[in-house]
Amino acid sequence: MTAGAPSQYMLARRYPRLLLTLLYRCCRCSQSSLARSTRCVERPVWVPRRPFESARLDAELKLAGEYGLRNKREIWRISLILSKIRRAARELLKLDEKDPKRLFEGQSNGNALIRRLVRVGVLDETRLRLDYVLALKVEDFLERRLQTQVFKSGLAKSIHHARVLIRQRHIRVGKQIVNVPSFVVRLDSQKHIDFSLTSPYGGGRDGRVKRKRAKAAAAGSGDAEEEEDDE
Repeated sequence: MTAGAPSQYMLARRYPRLLLTLLYRCCRCSQSSLARSTRCVERPVWVPRRPFESARLDAELKLAGEYGLRNKREIWRISLILSKIRRAARELLKLDEKDPKRLFEGQSNGNALIRRLVRVGVLDETRLRLDYVLALKVEDFLERRLQTQVFKSGLAKSIHHARVLIRQRHIRVGKQIVNVPSFVVRLDSQKHIDFSLTSPYGGGRDGRVKRKRAKAAAAGSGDAEEEEDDE
């Protein structure tokens, strides 16, 4: 910086709007020296551009009720993931069929895009092409959520009951207790979904309310026996 030139701090004191620009500038666009101590991460959710679109609102409300979602941000998060996957598939389709990058990421025996989707269970073995990646929908990812799998496996009475069981740490995947309803279940982990060993549903200790009721019932029966003895 040349001698006599105003520093960023001096400019920020003179122009408050410039201070906001320096503080909230994204790290991808040359992060400001005033914001070096803060983390700049990518947003996990992108809100719709048109907030009051009737058709989209009805479709999102139907998905939220069918899959027991907490809010529509969960749908928007999956939509963002799906858009990134589609963008990657479109970039691969632009390449030549013999291009090394397309051969690695676009083939079924590769370790990249299609193989990851098959491992998660979004694609099956009969649709191992990039064209099918472009045809994926939000429902394909919602089907792989732990909440949906718990309900379909018969461990819960409803999709909302499945969310309650997961949040209250009654469900395990393998040996690990998972309390995140949006946990993505892989195909090899699907058969290991069961009740936790510490859960009352899995043979563990009874819950707090049930123990309290049993204690009250035992105390009531004891008082009744004492009254009979007195008579």
